[in-house]
Parts: sequence; C-alpha cells; structure tokens
Amino acid sequence: MLRSNTFNPDRQPLRHNTTFTLYQDHTRGPVPFLNPTRARYEQYYNAAEKTKPALTYQWTSRDNRKGRHRLIVPSASDSKATESIPGIDAPKPSNSLQSVSHGLWLMCTYYPVWDISFDVAYIFTWGSIVWVINAFFSFLPLAQPSTEFPGEIQIGGGITAFIGATIFEIGSVLLLIEAVNAGREGCFGWAVENACKSTTLSIRPDKSRCIHHHPNKRNLVGSTDTTLTSSTSRNWTWFPTLSDLRTHYLHELGFLASLVQFFAATIFWIAGFTALPHINSALSPGALDGIYWTPQVLGGVGFIVSGFLFMLETQPNWYTPALGTLGWHIGLWNLIGGVGFTLCPAFGYCTKSWCVYQASLSTFWGSWAFLVGSAVQWYESLQKYPVEVEKGGKKVVDS
Repeated sequence: MLRSNTFNPDRQPLRHNTTFTLYQDHTRGPVPFLNPTRARYEQYYNAAEKTKPALTYQWTSRDNRKGRHRLIVPSASDSKATESIPGIDAPKPSNSLQSVSHGLWLMCTYYPVWDISFDVAYIFTWGSIVWVINAFFSFLPLAQPSTEFPGEIQIGGGITAFIGATIFEIGSVLLLIEAVNAGREGCFGWAVENACKSTTLSIRPDKSRCIHHHPNKRNLVGSTDTTLTSSTSRNWTWFPTLSDLRTHYLHELGFLASLVQFFAATIFWIAGFTALPHINSALSPGALDGIYWTPQVLGGVGFIVSGFLFMLETQPNWYTPALGTLGWHIGLWNLIGGVGFTLCPAFGYCTKSWCVYQASLSTFWGSWAFLVGSAVQWYESLQKYPVEVEKGGKKVVDS
C-alpha cells in the first residue's frame, strides 16, 4: 500500500476516539511516498450498530497544524444526502456572509498571541507590509521621479529591506516550530448533543475539548491540556528527534514546505543585511552580485518551492487545484510573491535602466502578493471551526 494512503499506527488521528470510524478510501495524499494529508471520519448516531451516520469530520494535515477542526454537514436541500440522517443543527457554513464578516471582525479585534499559528500569520503580514513600503521606496522614484527625496532608494530602501528580511526570518522560524508541533492525536473539538430531547443533533464548537496546543494561554511554548489527551500525547518540542525526523517529518509535506521556507528566508536575509546603506555602497560590482543579488535569487526560488509545496499539501492529488481551500490560495500568493522576489535579482544583475525598472517593479508586485497571502493566512488562523456543506456527495464549500 502507498504511504500516502495509510497512517503510521502511532500517528493515526483520532485513534483513541471509538465513536469515529476512519474511511480508509478517503485517506490520501498527493505524493505517493509522503504521509497522508487528508482523512475522513464518520460518527454514527447509533455507535453500537454503526448505522445512521450523523456527521462527518474532515482531518487534514494543514488544519491539524493550524489547530482547526473541519466539520462537513449534508445539505438540507438534498434528500439523498439527508436520507436516514437525523436533522443537524450546526453553525453556518464558513463561506456564508455572516461567517466571513465574523472572521474579518476577529482580525480587527482578536489577537491570540499565545497561538503560534496566529503569530506566524501576523508576523508575515507585518513583514509583507514592510516589503510593500520598501517597494514604494525603490519603484516610485523610477515611475514618478518628481516624488523622490534624498536617500529614498539607498537609505529608505536598504533599511526596510533589512527589517523585512529579518521579520520574514522570524516568521519562518516560528513556521518551522509550528510544523514540528503538529499534534499527532487528532482533535474533533466539537460538542454534539440532542437538541431539546429530539432527533435533531446540535453541533457547536467546544474549546474545552480541543487538545491542540493553540488554545493554551499560559505560554506560547506550553503543552496541551494533559487532562484531555492520552498518555501518548507529546508536549511542546523545539526540535524533533532524529528518529521522528527520519520516520515522519521528512515524509510530511507541511514540514518540508516549512523547512524550505526557513532555508529560503535564511539565505534571503543575507541580501537584507547587505542591503544596509553603508554595507551596500561599499560593495564592489562582483561582491554585489555574489552576496546581494545571488542570495535573493536563491531565497526567491526557495519561496516559490515552499509556496508550491503548501499548495500541494491541500490538493487531493498533484494535478488538481484546491480552489475552494484557503490554504491553497495562501500557497499560491506566496508562490507569486516568490516569483517577484526571484525576478528582482534576475534583473538586478543588469545595470541598464530598463533592468533597474523591472527589478523594482518585480519587488513591488511580489511584495503585494506576499501581503495578500499573509492576510488570508491571518484570517485562516482565526477560523478554528470551519464548516463545509456537502451536497449529493460533492463538497460545495471549503475553507
């Protein structure tokens, strides 16, 4: 059996929850030799006889890493989907106007700094904002020379490049730590009960049942609530063991994407450092190519690869885009940003005026692409209980 179609017994999500049944046919991943990235569970209304399925829980590796709990409910308008299934009273779908508005409101009012997934998104958002400012310093004087002020490109551009690269490096470190601490237990996180003693099932988010580390407010690097987890649960860790690295993490798409992002940001930081005004102005043309432009090329290519891997993680297979999934769009915008940050130094090797213009322009649109991706990731980090509607066996909304 392909590795992507089966879990390691020690890492199968919800393995200690006897009320859920794993659908083996729905356990899959886009790369045959890597770990599964998605699985489907069904909880039965009559657990003893396993009849009348009440609800479906969709596990994905990205959701698990981000502390999200994805619920799938049948469409009330679809008789086939609701046949022999009791009524379900669940929150509105994640793509409803009310849910989207609530998510945007949370972005303005709720800052769970104890949640590393939020911190990653928030830090990358600010890093992208700094890069947008940097892009204005570099591109606007070329597009509108009358707006240029003394030191705008050399000083303003150089300092913001260093700050932006440093923020990206911090975010990439946290991204990698987040991947190392993806829970191996799996977590349903919803409360299910009969509403008003009827056959209608009321399903509501229940943070007290969540065993992810994300809700822990005591400290950023604290453990999960051990009263809710099994004896095999892991506490927070900074580095994986060599055994875990060899047997699990190097086969985990999310970890590989985060690792590539970390290496790319680290190499790219060299260019951020050499962009500082007094350093950059002292470099010879050969040194400029070697320790300023080349790290940008390597870092930009790494951003492209990382974005692609994050996209791939959300896909059912390697060739089908997951257009309805937030994580896929985050990866796409980061990939586009990586293309911009790769083209910038590619043009930068050339000193002709049109090359300088295109280099600055590439940074401009690349920075905006990173900002869009980071903002969507920020929204995703606050949406811990996404609800999807499935009609006639076909999912019509994802998040």
